[in-house]
Amino acid sequence: MIYAATTSIRKIINQSIQSCLNAALICAVVLTPSFALGHGAAQSPSDQNERTIDFPDTREYKTLVVDLHTHSVFSDGHVWPKIRVAEALKDGLDGLAITEHLEYQPHRADLLNPNRNRAYNEAASAAEGSELMVIRGSEITRKAPAGHINAIFIEDANKLLNVKNPPEDKSDVLGYYEAANAWPAQSAVEAAHKQGAFIFWNHPDWTRQAPDGIARINDFHSQNAKNGILNGIEIANGDYYSEEAFSIALEHDLAVIGVSDVHDLIDWDYKPHEGGHRPVTLVLAEERSVASLKEGLFARRTVVWSRNTLMGRAPELISVLQASLTASALTYRPETSVAIVTLSNHSDMNIQLRYTGPHSLLLGPDRLTVPQHGEFEIHVKPGEVVDTLDLPFVVENALMAPGQNPSITLTSKR
Repeated sequence: MIYAATTSIRKIINQSIQSCLNAALICAVVLTPSFALGHGAAQSPSDQNERTIDFPDTREYKTLVVDLHTHSVFSDGHVWPKIRVAEALKDGLDGLAITEHLEYQPHRADLLNPNRNRAYNEAASAAEGSELMVIRGSEITRKAPAGHINAIFIEDANKLLNVKNPPEDKSDVLGYYEAANAWPAQSAVEAAHKQGAFIFWNHPDWTRQAPDGIARINDFHSQNAKNGILNGIEIANGDYYSEEAFSIALEHDLAVIGVSDVHDLIDWDYKPHEGGHRPVTLVLAEERSVASLKEGLFARRTVVWSRNTLMGRAPELISVLQASLTASALTYRPETSVAIVTLSNHSDMNIQLRYTGPHSLLLGPDRLTVPQHGEFEIHVKPGEVVDTLDLPFVVENALMAPGQNPSITLTSKR
């Protein structure tokens, strides 16, 4: 009888404990959905955030840092959109687009996605209360010659997709992709164009569609560029940079675009904790707003930052460099005519310079690096004490065309 009574008491205690646990779980789900369900606002980083991507405003424009090509579980990515927003906040981005594949849906058996706006809705919700601009976009996914194309600033992603007779088997990813590809790519880009989208060609050097890794423009893209439907081209995607894509951009008046195209975690792919960074596009905009960001993209005022290299057309590139690098007032070493100038870097890039001036330097070779948000002191021998000293440099980790480094001149005065 003692054993029976003890067993009954244990059952009562266990039932009470389980009831408490269930109540706690319910409270966690109801009261803290952002943690329990993975929804809600993304956590903003602390003020001490060393991985922020920071470039100064130019004399005329705000410099907006954006990543316009990313993925989540709603296509072939591996994280929830909230994680993409949290990463963007940590990186100090001004704008983010989660551009899911419309036609390629490898998670269909696990995550049905009938509403192609769902990733944007989740990201926009996660960004509430922050300054991050979440941009609605999608990736039109086709075989060559169209390839992959991003459309951003769209109104409704569902209208860019037209699938008749999809396979009943939800795990038949290839069958669904083939059914979606039956709708002409031209119809999809024109549908995006009608929504006022900014459209750019993704990774044109992708070896699955360009086996030699050389980007070449074809009739599909050249005609759409001529008609104002194609507006940009990726010259940097992930770890890759395409000289040919850069040349295509210059020849066909397309905006240069740099993106992460991230599918896993930014930390895994780009290792910001080890000094790396995701590729981004710097957009020179009138103000910090979605409308101004869109205007800046359509006006081709873009510069790409990838693997500690800036790339863009000369006017925009040089304006960013001039804002990033300044020279101090001119001083002299005591009782000499050797000038001292401190170069200050106001950007996130380690700027690599080659001095090309007529005067020799007292210390070291003519190549130097001004560290990100740091300084470098140079000693110049003009031969006499002067009130103004012009210091011309070639920026060796910047490109205004394939193989062409820009030159800038910094002026120091007493």
